[in-house]
Amino acid sequence: MFKLKNRVVMKIIRYPNKEEWNDIVRRPQMDVSSLTSVVCSVLDDIRQNGDAAVRRYEEKFDHVCLDTLEVTSAEMDEAEQLVDEELKAALRLAHSNIKKFHESERFEGKKVNTCEGVTCWQKSVAIEKVGLYIPGGTAPLFSTILMLATPAIIAGCREIVLCTPPNREGKVHPAILMAARIAGVNRIFKAGGVQAIGAMAYGTESIPKVYKIFGPGNQYVMAAKQQVSLHDVAIDMPAGPSEVCVIADDSSCPTFVAADLLSQAEHGIDSQAVMITTSEEMLNKVEKEVESQLAVLPRKEIASKALDNSLLILVHDKIEAMALSNAYAPEHLIISTSDYESLSAMVINAGSVFLGPYACESAGDYASGTNHTLPTHGYALAYNGVNLDSYCRKITFQHLSEAGIKSIGRAVEVMAANEQLYAHQNAMSLRIQDVDSQ
Repeated sequence: MFKLKNRVVMKIIRYPNKEEWNDIVRRPQMDVSSLTSVVCSVLDDIRQNGDAAVRRYEEKFDHVCLDTLEVTSAEMDEAEQLVDEELKAALRLAHSNIKKFHESERFEGKKVNTCEGVTCWQKSVAIEKVGLYIPGGTAPLFSTILMLATPAIIAGCREIVLCTPPNREGKVHPAILMAARIAGVNRIFKAGGVQAIGAMAYGTESIPKVYKIFGPGNQYVMAAKQQVSLHDVAIDMPAGPSEVCVIADDSSCPTFVAADLLSQAEHGIDSQAVMITTSEEMLNKVEKEVESQLAVLPRKEIASKALDNSLLILVHDKIEAMALSNAYAPEHLIISTSDYESLSAMVINAGSVFLGPYACESAGDYASGTNHTLPTHGYALAYNGVNLDSYCRKITFQHLSEAGIKSIGRAVEVMAANEQLYAHQNAMSLRIQDVDSQ
């Protein structure tokens, strides 16, 4: 095992051997086996009893009695009056940048003549009905509405359903409603947790069934999403606690690096922040900065618990730093070195990458334009973050003329016969005979 040195705030690892990397990149594990029966019980109740079950769980878990689940237009208007103008302006700026970036992702299919008489192409078609889940938890994540709804609107999804938990007065946070209005979402329901996921997966009297569910949440929400994805609905991606990896050298700003680590740590007690550096001096400076900034952080209790899962790692050189980062496959990767551009070419596994001293994770979380819904827990090895394609399907088309039958007909017959799929063979043989008879 690698050598750990306990400090007040974070764990330090110096010059780990490559054989020790598996231990380093392994995320903190949470035992969710106990959740399964609870989640399945709630989902089954929602499937059978619809709105009544949703209201019952809202009373049990969110401590609110609801007569109706859908947010009214009057509530939307009221929320707009409650949100101050500076936040409205910030939301509109963020929405504009997110819209610009995701519009650039539009797919343009091209017809390809694979051989004489055979033409193939793809068409991008929006998923008709999508559901967005926005947590209420420790912070109202209104920014996530912009991230999830904006590409859904651009893609052309016909129906967009948003579920979010209300407060104990039965109200949805006004900033969430304001962000929804700016993004163009007008079907919003007061439902949180597992009951919201079940409602969107199965449909109730009030909440429409959707074909794909997007959005973050706690371990119960994640377990519910994975459960419904087995048979009933698609989900955006598997997900775990949020994380960041910062690559630093002796030119990095320790104040910035520490701030980036803490901005991740304040997400939740199960978040993880990692710094990989080539400089012992930078490691020591960042450690002190983290302690100093943590002391005055309003969410320091949450952040300090997350830092128990977090690491400061000293490596020999930047090639090793990038290799370790690629093994870790972070949700967020910040390359805060003087040669960030050359190092960026070495990135293989990451959700979203931030380059240079001024590209903090917060920029991508809110307003640069890229999407902040990203793969966590090492899933960046195989998954990308939410983008325009997340809301679309690619349907393939092909057209064969008589010349096309002559080009590939015999090959199809031979392959089908050798797979002993004689009806497949016959479907082509009949066409070959028709073409030959003309």
